[in-house]
Amino acid sequence: MFNALVVRKDEESGKTSAAVEQIGVDDLPEAEVLVAVEYSTVNYKDGLCIGPGGGLVRKYPHVPGIDFAGTVEESSDPRYKPGDKVILTGWRVGEAHWGGYAQKARVKADWLVPLPEGLSTRQAMAVGTAGFTSMLSVMALEKHGLEPGHGPVLVTGAAGGVGSVATAILGNLGYEVAAVTGRPETEDYLRGLGASRIVPREELSEVTRKPLESETWAGCVDAVAGAMLGRVLKQMKYGCSVAAVGLAGGAAIEGALITPFILRGVNLLGIDSVMQPYENRLRAWERIARDLPMDKLEAMVQPATLADLPQLGADILKGRVKGRVVVDVNA
Repeated sequence: MFNALVVRKDEESGKTSAAVEQIGVDDLPEAEVLVAVEYSTVNYKDGLCIGPGGGLVRKYPHVPGIDFAGTVEESSDPRYKPGDKVILTGWRVGEAHWGGYAQKARVKADWLVPLPEGLSTRQAMAVGTAGFTSMLSVMALEKHGLEPGHGPVLVTGAAGGVGSVATAILGNLGYEVAAVTGRPETEDYLRGLGASRIVPREELSEVTRKPLESETWAGCVDAVAGAMLGRVLKQMKYGCSVAAVGLAGGAAIEGALITPFILRGVNLLGIDSVMQPYENRLRAWERIARDLPMDKLEAMVQPATLADLPQLGADILKGRVKGRVVVDVNA
């Protein structure tokens, strides 16, 4: 028997509740690889799955946790053997399939990647889906021509998980980073990660009908969408790109017009981390191990245990979580 955060749903009321319970290996879903989980983390999707589900959870009882890192205990797939260190992000684990908020998890071999040399399992979960998505965003912007010296790169939602890691990566690579935040108390934190400029959220949150604004940004990692993305698109420099990774400000791009795309050749790049092919995952994790400064990563970390997760799930949905939460499932 081992500990897991189990979410249950009352069929009469429809309400859910989450608590740490003891479960057994036989309770886990069928798959090829059994992993002794060491660390997990907390993402926005985790908050939804710990709470009412947000339409992500298919059936209850459920074990959330869309990320985990640990050591293989058993494997019927030749790619992995007992003792191998592995990472899992995405593939709807923690949503449709039981996830990493437990001391053991059983998953498909196709969903795993080897832990890169130079990273610990704890550091991998300080990165997690948020950091993995950040690196995919930077790689996409580079592929579309972004280089240091082209001008400031905007990061929206900069104090959140994706934004924090994106700020640290871009700063380490020599980019001028402009960090957008609605929390003035995070300014020192963001400058410590590598931001050279702080942009108050209200400067970009107003919807305007102007077809274009002054060319300002050489690139952008956007975790907000909504009215902010509508404004940012109008302020992009000619031929530059926005990597869209989230929708904290709403799914619609408010105030957006076609003009930035047809008059300035602006690119809007959609970044999905859930279904990324294996080779792309390997490249991104190798870049993370190389280009993300570990001291900056550690500055983002908030430690937690399984028992802390119900409150943290509620907090992240309200925008109250700064940086990256690392969950020690064995604490």
